[in-house]
Amino acid sequence: MDTRFLGIAELVEAPSVAVVVDVMRAFTVAAWAFAQGAEKIVLAESLDEALALKARHPDWVALKDGPPAPGFDTVNSPGLLRSIDLGGRTVVQKTTAGTVGALAVKEASLVLCASFVVAEATARLLRTSESDSVTFVVTGEDGQADEDLACAQYIARRATEAGTDAAEFLHRAAESRAAAELAEGVRQGVHPDDVALCLEVDRFPFAMVATLEGSLMILRPAAVPSLTDDAPI
Repeated sequence: MDTRFLGIAELVEAPSVAVVVDVMRAFTVAAWAFAQGAEKIVLAESLDEALALKARHPDWVALKDGPPAPGFDTVNSPGLLRSIDLGGRTVVQKTTAGTVGALAVKEASLVLCASFVVAEATARLLRTSESDSVTFVVTGEDGQADEDLACAQYIARRATEAGTDAAEFLHRAAESRAAAELAEGVRQGVHPDDVALCLEVDRFPFAMVATLEGSLMILRPAAVPSLTDDAPI
């Protein structure tokens, strides 16, 4: 499998298969939203679009990066989201990097959104898709975020070598600038458990697939073969 690791600005054409990685915190939050019962997540282009969607659908749950803001129900924090019952709800998500990266590859034939908590499920889906070429979109810090690059490289390795150890990749993510900023309170809208939650490997057994539905980019969980299935690749 041919793999490329690109920042959002480096995307000059829609790849066939894209894995959009945002560890801290968009796609860790998205996975938690599904674990809390969300039916789907609408990836908003802008804060204004998120608010407009919320206004048209008052029962939807809108979340954003940073501190709480009028019109939004919560913020982009897995630690905070894990206590919210989202059974059957639609979530509208707008973040600085993750949602931007997913929308940048919306024309790809397959778009997966990923973080460590869904790493193995994502790798398994890539294996079953039998894709010759996969573009990993490193969303943070203009493509330089080491937590996102480490996770992307880990998933790429797991897609071809099922026995790959996560320790080295998790260490890089734990030492990243994003982890330090979250731990030190530089970023707002943070729960003390956020970094630890973002560094849990394979917490959830599903991958996350984003598709265009009308004019909206919709993220949904996708079932994959059991994580305990050790059949040969």
